[in-house]
Amino acid sequence: MQRSKGFSLIELLIVVAIILIIAAIAIPNLLRARIAANEASAVGSLRTINTGEVTYASTYPSSGYASTLSALSDGGSNACPATPSSTSACLIDTVLGCGTMPCVKSGYKFSVSTAAAINGIIPYYQSGADPVSVGQTGQRHFFSDSSGVIRYNASAVASSSDTPLQ
Repeated sequence: MQRSKGFSLIELLIVVAIILIIAAIAIPNLLRARIAANEASAVGSLRTINTGEVTYASTYPSSGYASTLSALSDGGSNACPATPSSTSACLIDTVLGCGTMPCVKSGYKFSVSTAAAINGIIPYYQSGADPVSVGQTGQRHFFSDSSGVIRYNASAVASSSDTPLQ
């Protein structure tokens, strides 16, 4: 009797079962790692916005803080001008400082809002980062304002009364 070379059906089924077990273990860990990376990116982006707002306010004291992310970036033109201005300061990247809010970066939506101007000067800003899809792109919502403190909320849009990051 001549024996053919190759794998039997049982052997192939065992290999496929082992691969499925490994995938069932690895995929949830991969999703959690992606969410953690998106949250870390969101916090870093809020720090970038805070730095940009402080730089903007000190560079353009007659304007105060920037009222839009676009003003901190390139003004929506997708190219920084040779001489930055209060409408296109070129302090943050064009992905984070898109032309229309909310700007989406790494699974989070970013926005900035300001207080009403007093004598043409904006005295206060607040920024937020919310997951595009809660549970898939991020778990926590983040908030920061002109104090520079970044706060988070795990169940709702974050505000100034939420827990600060450590």
